[in-house]
Amino acid sequence: MDSPIPLRQVPQTNIFRKGDVFVLFGELFGRGYANGLVNEARKAGMKIVGITVGRRDENNALRPLTAEELAEAEANLGGHIINLPLMAGFDLDAPPGEPTPTELLGKLTLKTWTEDKLDWAHIEKCREVGVKRFKDTVAEVMKQLDAMIPDGRSAFFAHTMAGGIPKAKVFLAIANRIYKGRGDRFMSSQVLLDSDLGKLILMNFDEVSANTFGHLIEASAAIRARLEASGGEVRYSAYGYHGTEILIEDRYQWQTYTNYTQGYAKMRLERIAEAAWAEGVKATVYNCPEIRTNSSDIFVGVELPLISLLHALRKENGGAWAESQWKACDDLLQDGVSIESIVAKIDGFHTSEVMTSYRNFAAWPMPNSEALAEIMIGASDEIVGLHKDRKALITDHLSSLVLEATGPLMFHESSAPAGPVLWLNHDVIAKQLNAMHA
Repeated sequence: MDSPIPLRQVPQTNIFRKGDVFVLFGELFGRGYANGLVNEARKAGMKIVGITVGRRDENNALRPLTAEELAEAEANLGGHIINLPLMAGFDLDAPPGEPTPTELLGKLTLKTWTEDKLDWAHIEKCREVGVKRFKDTVAEVMKQLDAMIPDGRSAFFAHTMAGGIPKAKVFLAIANRIYKGRGDRFMSSQVLLDSDLGKLILMNFDEVSANTFGHLIEASAAIRARLEASGGEVRYSAYGYHGTEILIEDRYQWQTYTNYTQGYAKMRLERIAEAAWAEGVKATVYNCPEIRTNSSDIFVGVELPLISLLHALRKENGGAWAESQWKACDDLLQDGVSIESIVAKIDGFHTSEVMTSYRNFAAWPMPNSEALAEIMIGASDEIVGLHKDRKALITDHLSSLVLEATGPLMFHESSAPAGPVLWLNHDVIAKQLNAMHA
């Protein structure tokens, strides 16, 4: 892909109605993008069906939810959950009696991990076990789901699976240095990617964040054929990240958080959507803006572009409500600190020589650098320190606004999607928000 393909106008189409079925392919946890899409499905009167990733017992064996866990998860979703464990990835899978990849990683040490080698023939056997487990369970899920969707109805499959970091103690220490370290604590992301540990992590990211979308599209082919033959429509969406256009010097320009290690898997996700689209399947990956979520907090600085959303709210015909968002952010800061001063810091951050050098779409995801870590982590730490309460941040407030906007944008665009990969940049996010609060 040579350049981002932006969604510029707020979509208005809606093909979904009461009695149609919304399928959340991924479990709903805490704050995150999926909540906005579920809310839109609920507004449309759709029946909501979810799945679970399951839980691990004391021996790391995968199990379904208990009755109590299932009741809590269904209450959180507001719908029915098919209680078959669909944990993605292969980090805890292995042929019977053999070690899992996570167990192999347990032998790595902070002194030797860059040179430590993994048994790739064994890793591949583990991957095959994990993929078979996942695909077999997806097939069982589809059998149950098939009985829940009558002929002639439409279905919306929302893929939300992401992640795949193995639970290895050595990686937690490494990640803290790559994503949070500067000065003496800085570590190059490229060193990780060049190691066997990094190569394994990238493989697992592919299986969790990307290949599961392909498995979903393939496994639901019979349901899709039946519904389309009887007058219904079927759509698929997935959440991507591949940088975001924000207002820099009063012009929407693409920029990105670096180093976004999962970026390779997100590009694979895009290719899966493109391949499905070529076969006539309406599957779209929506590349969404940087926000703070439970899973993004390891990436210090990922939240900084969010602050520029305040510019976009004003630019896109924002009135009193847009001004109220500036005021809401101002109220979160310490006395004597203004939101205007914070926005000015971010403007300087994005126009700096260091950050400008990372606005290279073709080279994404670029490795980090000491200069980048210094400016990005430094800016993040400084801005957090200017708040009244470190647990009530400007970027939390702005993240909730992005979530509010992406739900309706994805839901309505998926009715008549323009293509397999679309960017939801700050312009269309602001347009959607201003329209919702006019």
